[in-house]
Amino acid sequence: MGSHRKPRVGILESPAARRSAVGVGAAALASASLLTQTAHADDEDTPAIEEQRERAGEARERALEVRERVDALYQEAGVATQRYNEAREATDAQQERADELMTRAAEATEAANDARRVLGTYAAAQYRTGSGGLSDTAALLFAPDPRSLFSTEHTLDRLSAAQNQALDDFTERREQAAAQRDEANAALAELETHEAGLASQKETVQGKLAEARALMEQLTAEEEAELAELERLEREEAERRAEQARQEREERERAEAAEAAEAAEAAEAGASGGGEAGEESGGQSAPPPASGGSGTSQAQAVLAYAEAQLGKPYVWGATGPNSFDCSGLTQAAWRAAGVEIPRVTWDQVNIGTQVSRDALQPGDLVFFYDDISHVGLYAGGGQMIHAPRPGEAVRYESIDTMPWHSAVRPG
Repeated sequence: MGSHRKPRVGILESPAARRSAVGVGAAALASASLLTQTAHADDEDTPAIEEQRERAGEARERALEVRERVDALYQEAGVATQRYNEAREATDAQQERADELMTRAAEATEAANDARRVLGTYAAAQYRTGSGGLSDTAALLFAPDPRSLFSTEHTLDRLSAAQNQALDDFTERREQAAAQRDEANAALAELETHEAGLASQKETVQGKLAEARALMEQLTAEEEAELAELERLEREEAERRAEQARQEREERERAEAAEAAEAAEAAEAGASGGGEAGEESGGQSAPPPASGGSGTSQAQAVLAYAEAQLGKPYVWGATGPNSFDCSGLTQAAWRAAGVEIPRVTWDQVNIGTQVSRDALQPGDLVFFYDDISHVGLYAGGGQMIHAPRPGEAVRYESIDTMPWHSAVRPG
């Protein structure tokens, strides 16, 4: 019989080793499972991330669309507001005219009544004496042509000079009263037309603003956040451009001042070198300093008034003191400086002196959009004070925030 050898018990065959092997296998399996789950999770998350990005992009796109439409509506409302202001002025003027004509008509009627009473005394006296043959004083007072009534009764040749004058006065004043009444009635009819136009413009403005509000209310929180971020970036960009323009203007002014100083030095040197040299130089000297008289004080008064209105709400058609629209603010500010300017932007742009954008001075009127539907007061440094639009308040803002049109200097 051959010998029987017991198998050797190795390390892997020990219970501890077996438990360790099981643990390593389980760990490897768990690790493999985790990696597999992570891979699956990554596969599942990728569409979610893309979907979120797509939603964010859609929110931005939607916010931009709403912003463009709202801006267009506010501009249309601005145009309608200027038309309303125009109609309001015309209506107010017509109301004053109608009131004046009604007063004149009342005065003319009273004068005619006075003349009627004087004439009535003569007619009554003639009736009592029987000299005139009049059937009744009332026949004279209500006759369409009193002189023809006297003529019919053959009394004209017997009237005294005073009676003739009384008859002439009554006839003339009654005709004047009738004419004044006709003119007053025509003015009232025209006033009604103006008031109808005013109501129509008011309805247009309110409709545009209501549509803009309805669009803004449709925005989701995400879209509102996108819109707020867009507006913040736009403000920063406008401020950057304004600062750049200010620096460029200051550099230009420094260069011009240096050139003026050099010209003055050259002129002084030429003058000290003799009359002949002075003649050759043409007798030039440094240009006179810019006038700082009434124009400067007026501009200071304009800006002081405008600054006092900062924070007050925009209200279309308002001219102060508690709220303003854009042209109402500019008119009130210049009025505070002693200068009366028109009410609406379309008239304001045609007054004073046209100035280029690079020659702006504080107090100048700055206009925007091709339809000249907005105006502000230049405050220096590329900034203006203006009443922007409904829902916002009088504030400083860069002149680069809206499409530029032109500028004028009143006075």
